[in-house]
Amino acid sequence: MNTGLKVSSVVLAALLVVSGCTSMTGQTAGQYVDDSTITASVKAKLVGDKTANLTRIDVDTTNQVVTLNGIVESADQKAQAEQLARQVGGVKSVKNNLQVQKKS
Repeated sequence: MNTGLKVSSVVLAALLVVSGCTSMTGQTAGQYVDDSTITASVKAKLVGDKTANLTRIDVDTTNQVVTLNGIVESADQKAQAEQLARQVGGVKSVKNNLQVQKKS
């Protein structure tokens, strides 16, 4: 599957979830769609990065603020994940909570 198709699939899946979740988040439908789209786009960028294994990072977005959680293998991977998240349109800021833990 090519990267463009992956991105489209992730965005479509995020948009399908929107209808039932807005009352739980306290956000308007438009805000939730924007945050869901940002989350999907960040995840797609992380999966598409071939230089590092960034596929196990949890991404959450609230009010256009992206939060990254999880474990990476190096400070470079942590920085790369944040940089990729910042490249997504609509992102106001990134909270990088990634923890560096070397493989044993």
